[in-house]
Amino acid sequence: MSNTAFASLTLRPELVENLSSLDYTTMTPIQAQSLPLVLAGKDVIAQAKTGSGKTAAFGLGLLNRLEVKRFRVQSLVLCPTRELADQVAVEIRRLARGIHNIKVLTLCGGTPFGPQLGSLEHGAHIIVGTPGRVEEHLRKGSLKTADISCFVLDEADRMLDMGFEETLDKIIAQLPKARQNLLFSATYPESIQAMAQRVLTNPTMISVDASHDDHSIPQNFYKVDSNDDRRAALRLLLLEYQPESAVVFCNTREEVKAVAAQLGQWGFSVLALHGDLEQRDRDEMLVRFSNKSVTVLVATDVAARGLDIDNVAAVINYQVAHDPEVHTHRVGRTGRAGNSGLALTLFSNREAHKLAALNVNVDPLADAQRLPAQHVLQKEPPAPPMVTLQIDGGKKQKLRPGDILGALTGEGGIDGKAVGKIQIFDNRSYLAVARKQVNQAFNKLSKGKLKGRNFRLRKIS
Repeated sequence: MSNTAFASLTLRPELVENLSSLDYTTMTPIQAQSLPLVLAGKDVIAQAKTGSGKTAAFGLGLLNRLEVKRFRVQSLVLCPTRELADQVAVEIRRLARGIHNIKVLTLCGGTPFGPQLGSLEHGAHIIVGTPGRVEEHLRKGSLKTADISCFVLDEADRMLDMGFEETLDKIIAQLPKARQNLLFSATYPESIQAMAQRVLTNPTMISVDASHDDHSIPQNFYKVDSNDDRRAALRLLLLEYQPESAVVFCNTREEVKAVAAQLGQWGFSVLALHGDLEQRDRDEMLVRFSNKSVTVLVATDVAARGLDIDNVAAVINYQVAHDPEVHTHRVGRTGRAGNSGLALTLFSNREAHKLAALNVNVDPLADAQRLPAQHVLQKEPPAPPMVTLQIDGGKKQKLRPGDILGALTGEGGIDGKAVGKIQIFDNRSYLAVARKQVNQAFNKLSKGKLKGRNFRLRKIS
């Protein structure tokens, strides 16, 4: 029997029979790698994207160990949005069809609190919920955790992006120490690594999609003659490739300011990140860029130090870095977590000696590319897919990501999929909303209340 067949696993007969009725015969790669470990009770970190079959990977694990006759909450699954929580709950119920009397309950914001209290009083085996609402039930004592033996974080990177780290820590603090932990994430940035170290015990790391290393990212080099040529070349490349997000590296802050100003005149959505900025302005710029409400970030290497932004579509070296290691570090900011990356470098004859020191898989001089043709100037600069909204309230006003998300996605609100990152600072908060739905979101927050109060709201990009 194939070791990728569900029948090869030590599953309850009822689960195997139901899987067959659902035409689930062969495991996906993430299931094949993680399910044996999950069934053995091990802690697992799995890097897997939506659509990879991860719900069945953890769902079968928690159903296999569930004791139906003990009508207590035995598993807790946290998801970033109500929509995902609903999808996960539906899939777990499908997987559980062969086992009678299993109750799966969703606890999400944006829905009335009262009916959830009634459902909890009647009991449940598995809770699937969003962090804000689950933490609220824990705080009010309506959700009991003493019998939870399996804890799942689904799309953990998205939850951290949306600002739920503090809420997650509060939830985790109330769980039994002896439990199995399963963390699923599309990407594996430093923030996820730090959380994994706090939450999981001797976890096994699984990654289905191989990540790029710096050498696997395609690098193109373009020769320019003058400074005017260099700016014109940058414009052509941005219009040709239309990256959703791009970091343009310059060697001096003066060049950063000049290049950003020129791109702005050409109609690009652009910000200039350099050492002259106040910390608040720097923070706000990085929020806007990571939210994808600004397309181009022009920066010096010093200003970009500590920049932890995933999914940068393109890195453009406006000037060749003085140090080969800096070049490698720049290029490594694109093509992360299995995504395709784009690394483009402009150089002049004066910089040829720097090219010779670079550790790249091409000969930058011999293999230099032709710049895009002039007809690409007829294209419009790419429009950012998101808009950032700023709320004049934050941690000191006791605002939490769940409050904002619930207010946005409640009755008459927008789809949770249209909400991007939510970041809470001491006295202000930022949230990313899909450009097509930003007016609806703005009106919903403007007319509603957060924590019983009205906060000033504005679009900042």
